Amino acid sequence: MKNILKYILVLMLGFMVSCSEDLIGENTTGSIKGTVVKKGTNTPIANVKISTSPSTTTVFTGTDGSFTITDAPVGDYSVKAEYSGYVANYQGINLKNDGQTVTVVFEMSDDSSLNSSPSIPVLVSPADNSVEQPLSLNLSWTATDPENDSLKFDLILKNANNTVVQNINGIKTKNYNVTNLQYNNTYFWQVAVSDGVNAKVFSETRQFKTVVTPTNRFHYVKKDSNGNYYIVSANETNVNFNLTTSSQNSFRPRLNNDANKVAFLRNVGGNFQIFTSKRDGSDMMQVTTLPATGFSNAEIDFSWNKVGSQLIYANFDKLYRINSDGTGLTQIYATSDGSLISECDWSYDGSRIALKTNNLSGYGVKIFIIDMSGTVTKSVLSGVNGGAGGLNFSADSKKLLYTRDVAGFENIQYRQLDSRIFIYDLDNNTQQDISAMSQKTNGTNDLDPRFSPNDADVILVNTSNDNVSAKNVIKITLTATNGNYPRAVLFTNAEMPDWE
Repeated sequence: MKNILKYILVLMLGFMVSCSEDLIGENTTGSIKGTVVKKGTNTPIANVKISTSPSTTTVFTGTDGSFTITDAPVGDYSVKAEYSGYVANYQGINLKNDGQTVTVVFEMSDDSSLNSSPSIPVLVSPADNSVEQPLSLNLSWTATDPENDSLKFDLILKNANNTVVQNINGIKTKNYNVTNLQYNNTYFWQVAVSDGVNAKVFSETRQFKTVVTPTNRFHYVKKDSNGNYYIVSANETNVNFNLTTSSQNSFRPRLNNDANKVAFLRNVGGNFQIFTSKRDGSDMMQVTTLPATGFSNAEIDFSWNKVGSQLIYANFDKLYRINSDGTGLTQIYATSDGSLISECDWSYDGSRIALKTNNLSGYGVKIFIIDMSGTVTKSVLSGVNGGAGGLNFSADSKKLLYTRDVAGFENIQYRQLDSRIFIYDLDNNTQQDISAMSQKTNGTNDLDPRFSPNDADVILVNTSNDNVSAKNVIKITLTATNGNYPRAVLFTNAEMPDWE
């Protein structure tokens, strides 16, 4: 009996040892490590609460978005990451062995259901229905966000004149400077704000009107850094705006007050065509398809009739008349010797046209007058060496401006050494050298003259005869002071002036 009891006791002790070994195995532990980032940007998120099910230790992420849970018993866990404003994220992991470390990465998404929309933008400046606004204008507004989310704005700007809509997106400030607005136009504007979470919120729509088009009487040409011409509209104190851009080579402006339009030459596919626009540069249209062509593009000229309904221009040895809407192209003259017509001017009374012809090199110049039937009625200049040009009738059609290089110099670059301006009296066939009377500086050329609207002054280009120096637009007053005509600089680094 005692032996049986001893045997039972041994069995019970063995069973207890076996149970003790199983409990020690269940208490083995591992670690859970991880990082929490924002989905889409991988930006670490700090202070995210990390917990497990079954429950272990609850921790929070550091500034780098990392966390560690240590001494987690081996087994299966659901790890939860939660943070205000983000959708809670769960990941399942399994710790199998003692001392094992499992690494996880949480990508948390914004919870838009917990994020409020920005406030409706309030348009601040300019005030609604404001007028006389400049062509460069700062538009400003306000908007706030309850969560202080980063805001971006879209500006919608509509031109009421041509229904063109500009959309400027992704503005990070609460203002935007719009430029190149058109004169005398109404604009509508609206702002939309986005916090990157909710749908865009739109402001009301407001409107403003720009200043009226100034009645500038001066136009001239400047060159950009690439050598392209662009046209500038200015008053006598040079308050100005660009009528054309330098993206297209435009030059030789001619204003017609009756038509309220500016005509000019523009390069179209290597040919020079006549264009017109309103005084503010809008409603631009190509008038010609047969190009204006002579021996040199820089010497080509054309002319309006007084009322602005027609233009005349040359194509090699032929002179054409065309309606300002591009219809009715008619040849009105051709040279008898095949010489090229480079310049023309139509008298204000509409009865006659002044022409300058030359050979392929620009020399062998003739300046003469024809009537509207094409008959030559007067010779003004012929049989001289050197360059000439710059034709312009006076308002009473009795005088003609022209230039001539009195040095008589000729070379393949068409360089002039002493170009002067003359006023030719068509009634008594006399002429006056106004360059000499205004004391033109030696070594310079006077070019491209135009009478003032009342014939009391002449504007022109003065430049060094080296053919590379800057050009300035000068005014000569035709009233003598101390025996000379006064000169004054109007516009610097400018050429091809017009004064109407």
